Amino acid sequence: MRWLVGWSSIAASFGTVGAVGNGGEGRTVHPVGSQLLWGDPDPLWAVGDWRPDEIRVIGVATPEGAPTARLAVLGCCGATDEQLRVGLLAARGGAMRHLTAWPGSYTAVVQIGRRITVAGDLAGARPVFHTPWAGGTAYATAALPLADLIEAQLDIGHLAALLACPETPEALGDGTPYEGVRRVPPGHALILREGSREITGYEAVASLAVAAPQADPVHAVEGVRDALVEAVRARLTAPRHAPESMPQDPGPVPGMGPADRRAARGGPVAGIGADLSGGSASATLALLASGLPGLPGTLLGHGTGAGERLLAVTFNDLTTRGNEDEMERARSIAANPRLHHVVVAAGEEALPYASLETGALTDEPAPSLVLAERHRRRLSAGSADHLVGTGARQVLDAHPARLADLLMDRRRRHLLRPVAALTKAEGPTAHSLFVPLTVYRAARRLARTSYRTGLESAAGLLPDANRHAPDLATPADASLAALAWSRPGPAARWLTGEALAEVSVRLQEAAIRPTSVQRPGEARARATLARAAADHRILEQAAEIRSQRLHAPFLDNQVVRAARALPESLRVQPGARAAILRRVLGGAGIHDLPPGWGTPSQATSTAVTRTGLRTALPELMALFDAPLLADAGLVEARMVRKALRAASEGEPLPLDGLADLASTELWLRRLVTRRGTCWTGTAAPRQRAVAGGVIPARRTLQP
Repeated sequence: MRWLVGWSSIAASFGTVGAVGNGGEGRTVHPVGSQLLWGDPDPLWAVGDWRPDEIRVIGVATPEGAPTARLAVLGCCGATDEQLRVGLLAARGGAMRHLTAWPGSYTAVVQIGRRITVAGDLAGARPVFHTPWAGGTAYATAALPLADLIEAQLDIGHLAALLACPETPEALGDGTPYEGVRRVPPGHALILREGSREITGYEAVASLAVAAPQADPVHAVEGVRDALVEAVRARLTAPRHAPESMPQDPGPVPGMGPADRRAARGGPVAGIGADLSGGSASATLALLASGLPGLPGTLLGHGTGAGERLLAVTFNDLTTRGNEDEMERARSIAANPRLHHVVVAAGEEALPYASLETGALTDEPAPSLVLAERHRRRLSAGSADHLVGTGARQVLDAHPARLADLLMDRRRRHLLRPVAALTKAEGPTAHSLFVPLTVYRAARRLARTSYRTGLESAAGLLPDANRHAPDLATPADASLAALAWSRPGPAARWLTGEALAEVSVRLQEAAIRPTSVQRPGEARARATLARAAADHRILEQAAEIRSQRLHAPFLDNQVVRAARALPESLRVQPGARAAILRRVLGGAGIHDLPPGWGTPSQATSTAVTRTGLRTALPELMALFDAPLLADAGLVEARMVRKALRAASEGEPLPLDGLADLASTELWLRRLVTRRGTCWTGTAAPRQRAVAGGVIPARRTLQP
């Protein structure tokens, strides 16, 4: 895990460079395994296995006596040194948005005198956390180190909200699973001045009173194309890295080639690669990376390097049927001579919920924890720099609540095609005849519901979520449930009444809190993207392979901004994501795509999850024999075991909710049994976060 940490204090100096005293007494504390980027009075460290080119520190010459001005950029950033200097000069004048406009995925920290600005990203894949400490404020890009710093206990209320309403920022607030550690919302920056803190947004907020001008679809898609090309180019132009400390090849093994032996050893290939699942997102990135024109030193101006081929990795699950069409599309795309295709075949050992006992501790809980082994097997066959299509659905697709935004703008005719698609997906039943009218009424109701009324209604319904959970068996049902300001998560039906009541209180408090309200569709879409980006961040930590970097260009700032410029009338059309990416590839000169390209494969994913649940049922039953979630008062172990057994037998229960429960329980067990701490020094904390494995008792709600 890689992270940066620093702090801003009230005192002008603590004495020793690179160390922080406690109250000026000279006692020091610093993170384990860190490298100092700049020292007192407001030091900054980079912690973990950062590559040399991933850490860039730029300073500008200032007149004698003027405040120090320097900028640290950590991650993959496509800006040149001159562009970084221009951005630093702009930040001196308060233009924070310039720090987030370069291609790539990175964290920017700028220091002007005693003022420090830390900019988070738009999606939430690179969050910023902060906490009060030693009379000032400490900040980091991971929550666990700050929790260790202040010896924090678990925030059970936040865990309840994370299970009950994972896509409702109003319920989660700015909290984390650790008491006292706060999160900076996506699209905001943390500004510190001598210990004091301020959180401010750097993106313009659309008005609710006046509809935004209708964007030209052609120019909007061209913007997405340019942003994606620049995002991929930033990865291709970065220095190549060979895996370090790799085990020696054991030599010829019957039935195994060199690539198979390397994958078995668990190390990536030097160079750059990409997922190739046959879907639209991964195929777009693979084709762009393999044929991106204009790179210096390439043959005929194409390819990832002079004679270099892109390593395309396809995962083939042998335990399920129905993915033959997707595999065939992947093979058709991989026929490109600039691609080197590798198929990773796996059986029951790579199903969801496999190898739960061998996972690593992550910063926070996330549903991807139960999929870590599955992804690790695929990524171990990849390259040192590996492109993944994560986030494309959330960035490009339309959230169902955007239908209400169209009604607010009086664009009713744009509802015809999405409603017709839902009717067709429902099938030739008597119920399908009423789908158009039902969806229209729900969208109109949401468009006429204010933010406060919507949250208050959701708060009133939440305590009954474990008794009256909605049936989301069809696409129409799921869309109708999503047409709301807030809705319970799939795990809410298994939470206790006390936990749901506490989350309901959170929603009621958020409803009366002043806030910059957005349109319902736009707000729900941003919350869904933040949820997906947070899950991807945890997946990077859970399935981490040494010397490998995962790159998700769809979560980059410039790609998210370009996608937000797409008109809603284009987003809500059936197959919009595949159509947009097809035009992106066409603009890059790639037109030959296999039949069925862009076809969704959600049914296959559900079948694989159910198979994994059935295979790992004994381990899951043992996991919930005496769960820590029950000790915290969030669930009843008997009800969870009953649900696990029923789901494994084919009962139509929300599998996502069971994954949320299992992931959170796994994370809790790994957290309370961990050893060591993130800090050292004479003034280091005496104990780690959640020391001794103690789960705090749930607070009793007062009537």
